[in-house]
Amino acid sequence: MPERNEHTKILITGATGNVGRPLVSLLVEAGYKPRALTRDPASARLPAGAEVAGGDLTDPGSLDAALDGVDAVFLLWPYFTAEGAAPVVDRITKHARRVVYLSAHSVRDDREPAENGVWGEVERLIEDSAAQWTFLRAGGFATNTLAWAGQIRDTGVVRAPYAGAARSLIHEADIAAVAALALTEEGHAGKRYVLTGPEVLTQAEQVRVIGETIGRGLRFDEQSREEARAEMVAAWGEPAFVDSSLDYWAHLVDEPESVSPAVRELTGRPARTFREWAEDHAPDFGNVRDAAGRPR
Repeated sequence: MPERNEHTKILITGATGNVGRPLVSLLVEAGYKPRALTRDPASARLPAGAEVAGGDLTDPGSLDAALDGVDAVFLLWPYFTAEGAAPVVDRITKHARRVVYLSAHSVRDDREPAENGVWGEVERLIEDSAAQWTFLRAGGFATNTLAWAGQIRDTGVVRAPYAGAARSLIHEADIAAVAALALTEEGHAGKRYVLTGPEVLTQAEQVRVIGETIGRGLRFDEQSREEARAEMVAAWGEPAFVDSSLDYWAHLVDEPESVSPAVRELTGRPARTFREWAEDHAPDFGNVRDAAGRPR
């Protein structure tokens, strides 16, 4: 990451989330003073070097103060549809000359934006603006497996669909590292970086790795698509997004996600493995091994 520029103002959306929080920390450590957008500044608990700003992506007018004087924006659109994204992108790109957008591995350039789901639609909105943009097309977030934590703690059995869906899950710290470079270095404008972990693991293998890390024998119990869909619709409330997600996981049984060298090429260090991620997050799953290797 280049040396600090006192005049560079960087806004981080999703600043208290899985990617935003380590990104804010990286920028502070490098000497920048990032502006961290959050709906609840009082509970942000971000590094002292960050400037915390209130704002909500569902209310574009609330973003004006946070965008004042900003040169670059890290955009994470956290919603299941692109409804409401256009006025947000419009406001951002009128203020910032550079936008780094956290997109998805599944986006394909030979499809229409609508076929690429919410990520493709937001990409197109940014492309149609005057801003310099970089798209981080990240593979599955390793942090999404934290959704299994309750089942692991309670029963040691993970019930989910498509045990054989194979993904190149990426550690959130690696996404943050690439985002920090794209926000602060020249040479990333117009680039679409596919970001993944260094290996492909099925969902059943992911559960096994978590079990080995925390010292428990865990088991994957495959749900039917119908049962999983009912639970996901009840939890997420977006049937179209649920169906798209299930279709993608079904596709990954026969055609696993690819592995990209981009993290190593851009940061100079290898992407973290899923086992490294599980070790970093072992307390979230309970029964963490103590220093002698015993479960506790």
